[in-house]
Amino acid sequence: MTASGVRTEWLDETDSTNDEARRRFRAGEIGPLWIAARRQTSGRGRRGRAWADLSRNLYCSGLYSLKCTPGEAAQLSFAAALAASDVCQAALTGRTVKVKWPNDVLIEGQKVCGILLESADAPGQVVQLVIGIGINVMAAPDIPETPAVSLAQLGSGLDAATALDHLVDRFEHWRGVWAREGFAPIRDAWLARAHGVGQRCLARLDKETLEGVFTDLAADGSLILELAGGQRRLISAGDVFFPGALG
Repeated sequence: MTASGVRTEWLDETDSTNDEARRRFRAGEIGPLWIAARRQTSGRGRRGRAWADLSRNLYCSGLYSLKCTPGEAAQLSFAAALAASDVCQAALTGRTVKVKWPNDVLIEGQKVCGILLESADAPGQVVQLVIGIGINVMAAPDIPETPAVSLAQLGSGLDAATALDHLVDRFEHWRGVWAREGFAPIRDAWLARAHGVGQRCLARLDKETLEGVFTDLAADGSLILELAGGQRRLISAGDVFFPGALG
């Protein structure tokens, strides 16, 4: 149990901590509970991408039963990014930690953390939210188009168990802010750490690729992209790349 009073559990091995979290929900668990695994055999990222399993990195998922709409629950991806960036910033000195829309944490343009939110079937007005987070504590995977780095490569002595405890406590901090004050302060804090605001980027959506300038974050967490001719486009899902710069 962490300082914030949230339960944590370590597994030697599982297919995916997100899948294990969904199984726990089906078995009657309501959370909050964070499950971490020393090894994942079928980890995944967004859009079904494989997640590399590297020794002594942090692979974990939080289980939360929330009385809110699915859209409101999705805002916690930004709280998760803030929490993970807190962990990375505390582990390093003299480094710049940024968050990248929609779900990455970067250190000097290199990916150090990925986040995947999913939901489980829930009765009534309850959202059963699964918050999957992977932090490159000791090793960095080879990711096409996205340079990656580990905390250890940058001189950190943090271990996965300590990282989990710190992550859970920081997530509880930001979740508390969200519960009391709504998304606005989460949005403001996220924007203060955002990578690429004011820069040109490519937004790859399901059926098209757009080029424009990342100008802001909407009240619902959508990315605001300014296109040629002054048009503005809200993007709620996709991948964003910044040509000519890392990340």
